[in-house]
Amino acid sequence: MQQTSNIPGAAAPALPRAGPATILIVDDDAGMRAALLKVLRKNGFHYLVAADGYEMMTILAGQRVDLVLLDVMMPGISGFDLCRTLRQEQNPVPVIMISARGDESDKATGLELGADDYIAKPFGDRELLARVRALLRRGHMAPAQSARRPRALCFGDWTVDLPQRQLFAPSGARVELSGAEYDLLIALLEHPQRVIDRESLLEMSRSRLGNASDRTVDVLVCRLRRKLGQDERREIIRTVRGVGYIFTGDVETR
Repeated sequence: MQQTSNIPGAAAPALPRAGPATILIVDDDAGMRAALLKVLRKNGFHYLVAADGYEMMTILAGQRVDLVLLDVMMPGISGFDLCRTLRQEQNPVPVIMISARGDESDKATGLELGADDYIAKPFGDRELLARVRALLRRGHMAPAQSARRPRALCFGDWTVDLPQRQLFAPSGARVELSGAEYDLLIALLEHPQRVIDRESLLEMSRSRLGNASDRTVDVLVCRLRRKLGQDERREIIRTVRGVGYIFTGDVETR
């Protein structure tokens, strides 16, 4: 295994909170990240994504995370090394290790290094969700499933009807959004006043667009701004140079 002494440390999580949990997906496979976040989002969880250990540690150092889904076999720093580093830093964030190798010795290694659970590929959505919810209950974190699912997200005088997947302007008129534009808007509204990196937004684009890129995300955000009537005096979706975007408005659930 490779040494991880140069990985930046991660701050310990804050005290437990009520409401939807935030799950960090750490996997170098874009397809697997997209599949996992789709399951989490469908079941009401918040999510963040990292393609390698350095991104993982950067996120953990700056944001609250309630559970980590950590791939074992990644190029560079392995999931085993990352889990060891977390525990050496005395970070108690729950970790579920995910691996294509289901050997008993690999499972034992992961658990001995401090992982809370180990799941071998392939696995079903129900098994993944059961393991996630079990760990969150153990940590006294209320899973999103237990909270009342909102029917609408409101910001200013704008309303998003979640069951109908429609955006309504202050005038009451329905605003036409493409599927990708809608998904990106929801990702922003679910994390108000929080910077979302382009990688996370890119995952949303891949579900709708065949050849998504950072430029694709920028174009979609530009379209959203135009449809929301954003101007320089009212920058509700603000660019964070070199990182991504932040939704600056207050969001109310109904």
